[in-house]
Amino acid sequence: MTQQHTTPFWRNTLHTLAVSAMLACTAGTAQAQQTNAPAGATPSLRPGEPVTLNFSGADIEAVSRAIGAITNRNVVVDPRVKGQITLLTDRPVPPATAYQQFLAALRLQGFTIVESAGLYKVIPEADAKLQASEVAVGAGRSSTGSQIVTQIFKLNYENAANLVPVLRPLISPNNTINVNPGNNSLVITDYADNLQRISRIVATMDVSNATDVEIIPLRHAVATDMVALVSRLIEGGTASPGGLTVTAGGANIPGQSDNAFKTSLMAEPRSNSIVLRAANPARLAQVRSLIARLDQPAMNGGGDQGNIHVVYLKNADAVALAATLRAAIGAQATAAGTASGQPGAGGTLPQGGGMSSIPTSQPVVSRDSSGTASMGMGSSSGLGSGGGGGALGVAQQPSTGGMIQADPSTNSLIITAPPPVYRQLRAVIDKLDGRRAQVLIESLIVEIKDNRLAQFGIQWQAMLSNNGRVIGTLGTNSNVAGANILNLLGLVKDGGLDGSAITGDTLSSLRGTNLGFTQRVNGKDTLGFLANFLQNSGDANILSTPNLMTLDNEEARIIVGQNVPMVTGSYASNSTGGTVNPFTTVERKDVGLMLRVRPQINENGTVKLAVFQEVSSVDESTRKDTNGLTTNKRSIESNVLVEDGNIVVLGGLIDDNYSQAEDRVPLLGDIPVVGNLFRNTNRKRNKTNLMVFLRPVVMRDATATNQVSSERYEAIRAQQQSLQPEPSALLRSVNAAPVLPTLTPQPDPGSFTNPAAIVNVPGARPELIDFTQPQPAAPAPVPAAPGAL
Repeated sequence: MTQQHTTPFWRNTLHTLAVSAMLACTAGTAQAQQTNAPAGATPSLRPGEPVTLNFSGADIEAVSRAIGAITNRNVVVDPRVKGQITLLTDRPVPPATAYQQFLAALRLQGFTIVESAGLYKVIPEADAKLQASEVAVGAGRSSTGSQIVTQIFKLNYENAANLVPVLRPLISPNNTINVNPGNNSLVITDYADNLQRISRIVATMDVSNATDVEIIPLRHAVATDMVALVSRLIEGGTASPGGLTVTAGGANIPGQSDNAFKTSLMAEPRSNSIVLRAANPARLAQVRSLIARLDQPAMNGGGDQGNIHVVYLKNADAVALAATLRAAIGAQATAAGTASGQPGAGGTLPQGGGMSSIPTSQPVVSRDSSGTASMGMGSSSGLGSGGGGGALGVAQQPSTGGMIQADPSTNSLIITAPPPVYRQLRAVIDKLDGRRAQVLIESLIVEIKDNRLAQFGIQWQAMLSNNGRVIGTLGTNSNVAGANILNLLGLVKDGGLDGSAITGDTLSSLRGTNLGFTQRVNGKDTLGFLANFLQNSGDANILSTPNLMTLDNEEARIIVGQNVPMVTGSYASNSTGGTVNPFTTVERKDVGLMLRVRPQINENGTVKLAVFQEVSSVDESTRKDTNGLTTNKRSIESNVLVEDGNIVVLGGLIDDNYSQAEDRVPLLGDIPVVGNLFRNTNRKRNKTNLMVFLRPVVMRDATATNQVSSERYEAIRAQQQSLQPEPSALLRSVNAAPVLPTLTPQPDPGSFTNPAAIVNVPGARPELIDFTQPQPAAPAPVPAAPGAL
């Protein structure tokens, strides 16, 4: 045969005609023949052979089947995929390229292909993220084109949540981006070619800023002062103890120093250096240049003598801190003099560097017997001479090359010292002037009382008479159970009760159930039988919850009770006219609940509490006692160690008393059953249980303190609102109880330190109002005085 070799042109033409015939979906076969091919032969598509696509307005389902034949894959079309597609190529393309062009055309109409187990699924783009099978990890990608792929990016430096708002606009609306905070990774489902672009963006942003950290040593300035100054010059930030962090916009955002757009400054007092971290090299160079221009010698002559510095304290007390620093400097200077072979006070201090070096003419600090500091100019060769200071004695401060004085009015320190000494002093001051932690001590004092009383007794009296004349009496009487029958004989008169004989004391003794019978002797009625039955119980649950807040290692005390007068003595004098002038001396004592505690915070988070707690009360039975009042007192004093926020039981006092009293007639009272007629019994049991619980809560910053204060403030305000009286038309003048005003949000503690609260009071101007003082619900009109203008 002569058709063994066909030209490429006719071969490509046959492929195109074959694909077009499949698109038409007609019953006939393709009408394409090669030049010398026999009539009726059907061309076959060889795998990998280039094809020319010529689809214009073709149905998507038919084109999908054609692409499946070209790529030798089975294709399934979702019933929701409808529409027509146009796909044209100018020259033959490989099957893989034809498949990618088909994917791009589907993407323009909101459809895509998902590959699963060698099967192509043509589905809507919105469902692709649920069926995508390919998952890649890391920045490397193997797939390209318009295929839907899921890729996981694991970040090393940047926070994954910070990249979501940056990458979201770059992802197709129907696809997703999610964050896994556990391992700081991103999970993105999108088209493969778009994921390649996103991968490059993520790699560029996920970089470390560690190379932008620099340590700048200072030669003349103090690191802590320089940090505070530079912070105000750049970005308008504010300094904090230990460091500063400012954003590019100038806002101070603590606790987020890992943000890439921040400039962080920290002072390192030990080496007098500044640790600087900037967002970029340009910012780093800018801050470094500013620090270099500020780190210049003092303009007072360039020497180390006569430098005076004022240090304003934030938390510490200036007077106490000045005494501490003087003692520390004196101890170090004395130790240095002793080590140099100069024992005693009259030796010469060494001319070395550091805390013990003294220039030629330096002020010498001395102290007289009254404690007043004085200064004189002494020679470096000895301390025996000076303009204002005498020889070094026990009460004098040693010369250390500087002077420290306190100004209580401004709570500041005035330091006269050369720069090396001042830098060392400033490092110590910064450590001692830190914010002291506070401790909120919540106490719970519970006192439970259980009293039980039971008594039963029978008393009787009989009179023996002969011819109307009483010749004897027989009976029993007792004070154990109820009143004595002999004390009640006067109550009966002529068959009834004698009202004039009834007194308050008599009725108070007739407690419980009393049963009595009268008898008539010699024409008079008298009480012959009395039975008393009584059972009493009393329970009391006394709960006290005193709370108090105090500084670390500072004692606090709270007293809730009364100041009761106690008679300590009496005296009576007779005047010339015979008048007696009584005189009584009284001492007042606090009676009630008293709690005194001193907390001490340890470095490991525990709190040591030195506690003294006392509960006292006046014995009511001694109110009318001529010898004075008697108080019941229960106190506990102890030292305990407790974790921060945990509850500890301080102690318990259990008092259990049982008493029994009985009066009986000998022999007759011992007879079973019948003996109760000749017996009076009283049983009493009193049980008291006192427990004290403590819970210390450490508050190290203003946020925790403000939160607790606001919670307690709102709790009291809610109780006041719940106790409001019902509206009354008759009592409209006093129709509401006063309620605490509403607290407004507190300003930044760094910019507002006034202890008063900002509150909203109706009718008042928005200014600072001390909420510890009672505030009116509304300003009342002031009536004008008569005749006033």
